[in-house]
Amino acid sequence: MKVLIAIYYDRVFDVWNLPPVWVDELRRRFPQHTFVQALSDTELAREIPDADVLFGSQLSRPALAVAQRLRWVQSSAAGIRALLFPEFVGTDITLCNTKGLQSPFIAEHVMALALALARKLQVSIRRQAQHVWAQKEVSADPPSRALRGQVMGIVGLGDIGTRLARLAGGFDMRIVAVRRRPELPAPDGVDRVFGPGRLAELLAVSDVVAITAAHTNATRGLIGSRELGRMKSDAVLINVARGKIVNEPELTAALQAGTIAGAGLDVFAEEPLDPASPLWDLPNVIITPHTSGFNSEYWPNLINFFTENMKRFERGDPLMNVIDKQAGY
Repeated sequence: MKVLIAIYYDRVFDVWNLPPVWVDELRRRFPQHTFVQALSDTELAREIPDADVLFGSQLSRPALAVAQRLRWVQSSAAGIRALLFPEFVGTDITLCNTKGLQSPFIAEHVMALALALARKLQVSIRRQAQHVWAQKEVSADPPSRALRGQVMGIVGLGDIGTRLARLAGGFDMRIVAVRRRPELPAPDGVDRVFGPGRLAELLAVSDVVAITAAHTNATRGLIGSRELGRMKSDAVLINVARGKIVNEPELTAALQAGTIAGAGLDVFAEEPLDPASPLWDLPNVIITPHTSGFNSEYWPNLINFFTENMKRFERGDPLMNVIDKQAGY
């Protein structure tokens, strides 16, 4: 069996390029199979015609057109929207993602951003770089506040959202959430679960709104000026999902106008974020460069996940995290 590994990005995102040592590790674990690493679209197109398995998040229409033996695509990411083009959706090739693999780290990142915004750490950090003692500025209105007793509104109660609810509960926050199937039992610690049609109710009562939903046709542009206008003026928005779930220009306008108090943003509509974006300079915004899921355990966890699914594929057993390509999740 030939396994083609295509976990690569351009130089800007080379932190996400799979180090060759992990390809060698998979060869050690599965000596009966052939593993080939592609590091460019050209190499992918050259190697995919006789590949049985694709491990990565890269698959173009031209590459699919010449993939004569492909039976399974294991995405190296949780987000798989880029793979769901009509030609691929119409095939019987199985698609899996890595949903849940980085959830603990992403949930912690949300709490880090929520804490930093609550304590106005972005002000202190910026003034530290200028050697300025910012005690008066940090203490000025609006004052720092505790998370205890505040309401965390979670938009998307999947694995990340469920873990986030657990962490936020540890800070004595009250938890409300929106998810696609509100009739399912609420996870421990979640006070109320709304359906998608009741997003406005969640926004109106939340002090921290965390976007952890998958990027689908239904969630694209989910948060715009109307939704931001329903939030409390002293509430903050945190997005660790996908940038296109939030209308970025309308969010920028709301932050500039003080419609909401601040934002913690790890994802953007176009990445890297344009150096000319006004978001960089807003004093009520914390920007992280799409790193909420990256950590020292990222590559070992990914390789172990693929190893387990590969063993299942060999045996003909059900795979983990199979995607309904029509539904998009």
